[in-house]
Amino acid sequence: MSKSNPSSGPAPAAATPSAVHGVAPGAAPAAATAKAVPLEGVALGIDVGGTGTKAAMIDLATAELVTGRYREKTPQPSEPHAVIEVIASVVGKVLDEYGTAGDVPVGCGLPGPIKYGRMKMAANLDKGWVDFDATGVLEEKLGRPVHVINDADAAGMAELAYGEAKDRAGTNILLTIGTGIGSAVISEGRLVPNTELGHLELHDQAAETLVGGAARKRLGLSWKKWAKGFNEYLAMLEFFFWPDRLILGGGVSKESEKYWQYLKTDCELVKARYLNTSGIIGAAYAAGLAAHEQAAQEAAAAAATKPASRRSTNSAARSTASRSRSRKPAASKKRG
Repeated sequence: MSKSNPSSGPAPAAATPSAVHGVAPGAAPAAATAKAVPLEGVALGIDVGGTGTKAAMIDLATAELVTGRYREKTPQPSEPHAVIEVIASVVGKVLDEYGTAGDVPVGCGLPGPIKYGRMKMAANLDKGWVDFDATGVLEEKLGRPVHVINDADAAGMAELAYGEAKDRAGTNILLTIGTGIGSAVISEGRLVPNTELGHLELHDQAAETLVGGAARKRLGLSWKKWAKGFNEYLAMLEFFFWPDRLILGGGVSKESEKYWQYLKTDCELVKARYLNTSGIIGAAYAAGLAAHEQAAQEAAAAAATKPASRRSTNSAARSTASRSRSRKPAASKKRG
């Protein structure tokens, strides 16, 4: 495929709401994101988890990976600068394979709620990430703009744009089961950001500490026993949110054949379309959508100035003509 500058489809006539919650400094946070729209070109997606950091180049029209998926272990302790070194390493491998990337959008999913490009809570990374300038330091390290998003929201955007939540009405909840449990709530085709449903209390503890992927290993649970506890968590989500569809993704989803038969829900239960790659795909899509919206806003601003410019030019022309008439000498009287 072409390696030209990534672009979206035709820009809409008016600016749309911010694509990702609270990224632009000084911007008011949106209650929900814009709906997913078809995009073209490519974008680079990064997915940072508690155990692994992954990156790949994504075709925004098809969600296909156009490079290999490069992965390195997330360092322990996972303090910001150490993790950013690993991010730079996997991004470097993607760019080495892809070639000249120009101004390709870059999106990075981080495991926590994001406000104005900074994590506000770090359950599965070092606490040094809280209020750390992730966007600024990543941009400086990578030498290009970076779009930061909650990693579960990134996975939600992948399913909303291309997967199991695409064109689906009602309430869809994606759960990314990895080290902990991330969540993405999609209401009537719009992502509600930073929901963090893995931290709902279950037996007086954060649910992810009992039924997350790492918890199963730590507690030595069989898949059947783990599923029994996970069913309690799913029942709680159904009680509070009454979803129409629950979508399971994340690293644990790769082993669904070991536990799927034990899961019970009242609503529809499906596997995420992209399983453990949805975070990369969604981060890339979110960056592409943000670039699309920025282009739309710039086009709208340019269009708004054109009529004013013409009015100013016409007004100046009329004023010049008026002054010219006022200076014109009176005709001499005809002598009889």
